[in-house]
Amino acid sequence: MAYRSRHDIFSELFPGSPAFRWRQVEKAFFVDGWQGWDDASNLPKDMVKTLAEKLPWISHQKARVLESAGQETWKAALELLDGKCIETVLMKNRRGDWTVCVSSQIGCAMKCAFCATGRMGLARDLSSDEIVDQYRFWRAFLAQKKIGGRISNLVFMGMGEPLANYDSVKQALNLLLEQTDLGQTRITVSTVGLLPRLETILTDKDWPPVRLAVSLHSADPLTRRRIMPTTHDAFLPQLADWCQRYVRKMGNRRHHLTFEYVLLAGINDSDGHAGLLAEFAKAAGRVKINLIPYNFTGSEFRGSDPERTEQFLKLLADHGLDATRRRSMGDDIAAACGQLITLEKK
Repeated sequence: MAYRSRHDIFSELFPGSPAFRWRQVEKAFFVDGWQGWDDASNLPKDMVKTLAEKLPWISHQKARVLESAGQETWKAALELLDGKCIETVLMKNRRGDWTVCVSSQIGCAMKCAFCATGRMGLARDLSSDEIVDQYRFWRAFLAQKKIGGRISNLVFMGMGEPLANYDSVKQALNLLLEQTDLGQTRITVSTVGLLPRLETILTDKDWPPVRLAVSLHSADPLTRRRIMPTTHDAFLPQLADWCQRYVRKMGNRRHHLTFEYVLLAGINDSDGHAGLLAEFAKAAGRVKINLIPYNFTGSEFRGSDPERTEQFLKLLADHGLDATRRRSMGDDIAAACGQLITLEKK
């Protein structure tokens, strides 16, 4: 069945209701300690009664949570109201707070060869409610478990290609920025680089200035096509041109563009590939490079060894680039980058 948004259901239940009532409903979803409609003391009692009967408080019906051995990563499989499942991850970050990794689709159509989610194909887009409720789930989880700390960062790096679900992602971003203490530079949207949507971002006044990360993975067109089949021959020069315009418009001391780069042994981790990446990054403008360990084992690829990774990092640093290596977290519960997958029989 098609997911009906909470706003649409509310509008049918209370036609002609003043706009401030819906704003009160939205606010109720984010009040600390409120776990259902009975807690929504900012609404009239008769309205609360109707909402409790007709409008789900949250957009999933079941949750299964796995905890990593180091107790710094949790993964939740959420069963949505239509029975489909998504995965979302909670990770301890370097500041001692928490980062939530959210999904934007059920599955993914990009078919990146090194990613487990790409093996699923695409089932459907998530609604903005289903995206936002991943954050709400983890905030309630932290409170219920009395773990401590706050959610300080949000990354759209879970299942799916966020820019292929542009409108729902944009709505979710704006609601989260309005109703939480997350700042614009504490939210990152990761994309394989859907150029038409990237162009839209440059002119869309309603797209918030959150950070963007482009999953580059190779600055060599042949290599990139091998591991990312949705790319095309003109992609890299077109991306470089877009990056320059994006950095001119959006870049500042706290707002940079990131290139994500998963290191695959013998595929994209040679000195030559490092040189191509450095050349491309410098041409693109003010960017950072984030090297990602390879986590998914269900393919023909394997990750680069530590010595090769360090050499790759050194070569980038020698070119004056800001490059870091991402910590791999939650790989023991298949919660690391590239491992999220839900199957009907799982």
